[in-house]
Amino acid sequence: MGRILIVDDEPHTRRVLAVNLRQDQHEVAECAGVQAARKALMAEDFDVVLTDQKMPDGDGLQVLAAAIEADPTVSVVVITAFATVDLAVESMRQGAFDFITKPFQPEVVRAAVSRACERTRLRRENVLLKDTVVRLEGSPEIYGSSAAMQEVRELIGRVAPTGATVLITGETGTGKELVARAIHRNSPRASKPFVAVNCAAFTETLLESELFGHEKGAFTGADQSRQGLFEAAHEGTLFLDEVAEMSPAAQAKLLRVVTDGQVLRLGTTRPRKVDVRLLVATHRDLTQRVRDGLFRQDLYYRLAVVPIAIPPLRERREDIAVLSELFVRQVSMELKLPKRTLMPEALEKLRSYDFPGNIRELRNLIERASILSAGSELSADSFPVPSSSEPLQESGVDADAKSTPLSDLLPEVNDLRCFLAEAEKTLILRTLKSTNGAQAEAARRLGISRSDLGYKVAKYGISDSNR
Repeated sequence: MGRILIVDDEPHTRRVLAVNLRQDQHEVAECAGVQAARKALMAEDFDVVLTDQKMPDGDGLQVLAAAIEADPTVSVVVITAFATVDLAVESMRQGAFDFITKPFQPEVVRAAVSRACERTRLRRENVLLKDTVVRLEGSPEIYGSSAAMQEVRELIGRVAPTGATVLITGETGTGKELVARAIHRNSPRASKPFVAVNCAAFTETLLESELFGHEKGAFTGADQSRQGLFEAAHEGTLFLDEVAEMSPAAQAKLLRVVTDGQVLRLGTTRPRKVDVRLLVATHRDLTQRVRDGLFRQDLYYRLAVVPIAIPPLRERREDIAVLSELFVRQVSMELKLPKRTLMPEALEKLRSYDFPGNIRELRNLIERASILSAGSELSADSFPVPSSSEPLQESGVDADAKSTPLSDLLPEVNDLRCFLAEAEKTLILRTLKSTNGAQAEAARRLGISRSDLGYKVAKYGISDSNR
């Protein structure tokens, strides 16, 4: 069953068609002319449009054009009492699905509508499938008309055909993996595997096993041998997201692979040769982490052969319009929601927002607004975001502390490094105490990685007895 729009100036014809179609459980709407049909097509989604050819305010070909303009996947059936070969040919040429002459048999119309509904369903599934493939494999175009995104696209075009290692940097949500997939899709390895892994999602041992594989008995629970992601990506591309979160041991093993192209599984001394193009990404400043001793300098220079920096959305606000319209269409199609129209005041409100979550946050906002909106328009009220002048609500800060001037909280010392170190140590100790020594949870609360916390615990000599 589907949603059917009947366009005919004769009430009796509309009534006969509606009664017959409702027998097949179709939802039916009626219009008495071309102008009413245009308004209905702009306001709602239909699976099939049944239109008369001759009407007082226009003809069926105008309805056909309006229907296809509103939704290219909709199927249109033209019904006319003035059938000619030329009219039938012209209707089909302009995109009509079927052509029926009056007087018609109800069974003929019902059969035509059933076929038209199936055709619409298949076309929409095809569009959705293509869109899903594009998002999974990397967009052929990195959206945005700003100068910064034009430069990113140009860099992708230059580096993709080569085998160079690429370091992609940018804040969370800017689309680093999308850039990596675009590089892969436009490379000679496009037909080979693209394997992605988030280094921050694993503990040190699990990450090494995930990347390099392990032999049976290498550690507790390793009841069988398993190849790592380097081997899985052989002849293809391996994308390491959040590479800055790797432990020193994992960094050393990664350096070996980058240097000689050989992987050493956990629990064995026999190396395996791999042919993998490496793409890495991070939201951190890797050069600063090198200076802080958290990332190997020799590995950094191996990875940063071609750096690509993706600017945050707040630095390219001119791209918000095209991204918003794209996401409105995608959300409507994927969630099978009615078409939404993004109003100018809503777009202006989005442009004034700083988007700490970048493109990912923009899409989430549009998805939420599309789901919760009762009408066909997305207004400014559909997006409850603060303006750039409104500070975000702080959490976990004592009210008295916020009202106390910072100068009153500082000690009477002049050595800034000692003060900062002592403050950092105190905060780490307090957090570890509140988590009963659970470093993973403490790292989450502190907003740092597990490896960062481990480094600082060792740096300050923090032990269980200190807590």
